[in-house]
Amino acid sequence: MTAMIMHGSSTGWPALERDGFWRNGLAAGGAVALHAAVVVMLAAGWTVEKPLVEAPRVLRTQLVILPPAPIPEAPAPVAVAAPPSIEAPAPPVEAPRPKPVETTPDPQLQAKKLEQAAVARKRVEERKREQQADEQRQRQESERRRHEAEQQTARQQAVEQQRQAQQAEALAQQRRAEQARLAADSRSYLPLSKEAPDYPQRALDKGLEGDCTVEYSVTPEGKIENPRVLDGCHPLFIRPSLAAAQTFRYQPRIVDGRAVPVPAVRNTFHYRIK
Repeated sequence: MTAMIMHGSSTGWPALERDGFWRNGLAAGGAVALHAAVVVMLAAGWTVEKPLVEAPRVLRTQLVILPPAPIPEAPAPVAVAAPPSIEAPAPPVEAPRPKPVETTPDPQLQAKKLEQAAVARKRVEERKREQQADEQRQRQESERRRHEAEQQTARQQAVEQQRQAQQAEALAQQRRAEQARLAADSRSYLPLSKEAPDYPQRALDKGLEGDCTVEYSVTPEGKIENPRVLDGCHPLFIRPSLAAAQTFRYQPRIVDGRAVPVPAVRNTFHYRIK
């Protein structure tokens, strides 16, 4: 079977090659012959003629002036006859108007209309009275509210005045109590002895003057305790001020029959050169 396939392919292949070769050879020969003919014609002076173009048409015009036309003569006037007068037609005769027929009104209808008018007037009057009554009630209500507001304001003013009076009375009582306390203090709390401080020699040499405040507590025995100098005192005046304050003696303060201490007592020393 293999031998048969190989035999068949070897016998048919040369025929196919011969047919294709001749066909391609003929096509190539025709193309070469055509190009050779074109070259020979170009060498002989053959050219491609251009198509003829039609020349454009030209329209020529000429201006011609004509002489003026003669003016025709005016025709003679023609007399016009007046139209015949036409008489106005006589006014038509007015026909007599028929007299209106007088009708007597129905008394029942008149009475009904009068009754309706009276009812309408009565309703209008009632509406007006109601409107007046509403306005009166509104005025009374406004007046009542205004009166209540005035009364409320008066009550508030009275309460405020009473409160101010109470405050003034309390302040007066407080002042009286303070004055009584001060009077009692002045009777029971009096300095027994106070010695003036020595003027520092250095301050005298420099011509310095000033004030020095010393704060201390007074014991129930009337002695000085914990003295200290407040701010604003010159350093040269501190020592003599504290030394002078230590010599102070007070009458004890009596509260409810007992002697009590007095804190934060202040004394200011004035240093002046005379």
